[in-house]
Amino acid sequence: MFTKIRLFGIIGYPLSHSFSPGFFAKKFSKEGLDNCRYDAFPLPSIDLLPQLLTNNPNLEGLNVTIPYKSAVIPYLDSMSDEAQAIGAVNVLKIKDGKLIGHNSDVFGFEHSLRNFLPDPVQEKLHALVLGTGGASKAVQFVLRKMDLPFLLVSRNFSAESIDYESVTEEVMQSHQLVINTTPLGMSPIVDTCPLLPYQQLTPSHHLYDLVYNPEKTKFLALGESNGSKILNGLPMLYLQAEKAWEIWNA
Repeated sequence: MFTKIRLFGIIGYPLSHSFSPGFFAKKFSKEGLDNCRYDAFPLPSIDLLPQLLTNNPNLEGLNVTIPYKSAVIPYLDSMSDEAQAIGAVNVLKIKDGKLIGHNSDVFGFEHSLRNFLPDPVQEKLHALVLGTGGASKAVQFVLRKMDLPFLLVSRNFSAESIDYESVTEEVMQSHQLVINTTPLGMSPIVDTCPLLPYQQLTPSHHLYDLVYNPEKTKFLALGESNGSKILNGLPMLYLQAEKAWEIWNA
């Protein structure tokens, strides 16, 4: 008897760094979900999404990664309230030919951050958020929810953010939670990192890198060498992936 394959996957470009196919392959094997498959769909352009859906009519859900978390929005039929408020999507649910956008990064980031920070936080931490893309939007949403003040850092100075040249010793001392939402340091270009005065880091600092491949980025290694507490993006990945699975099966 023919069993219909339930197809899921991830879109982004490039996808060589992604752990998601391996994560879901293990999950499906462990849970005996023989009718489920998860594939990587590297799209050089988001314009190729409609063709991907046409070519794979049994697709039920997609994860969305760099650089399409915001660029995918015009292709959606609807969005969850949370994804709309954030302005970024990392989960697509495909139902009756309709694309529904969700954001499970928020769930993954919030729960991993709460586990990482001192409990209770004795004094309100101020955060330095590196990057202003789709992942950064989810991080900002969570920081507002947790009532943690933050300062955005981008390549270019703007009304919303400072540039890297403006990250002074004083800025580093007053912001003891530093979150990298950029792809700098991600495999295979592992020798890069955000341009910060790392010598100003202390054991009171907490460095969180959303990058999870490699396990310890140059950003985290420089923090660790100054005694700072460090965390990579793997706990967030696992949490957001389980949340995506919940969304696809709701």
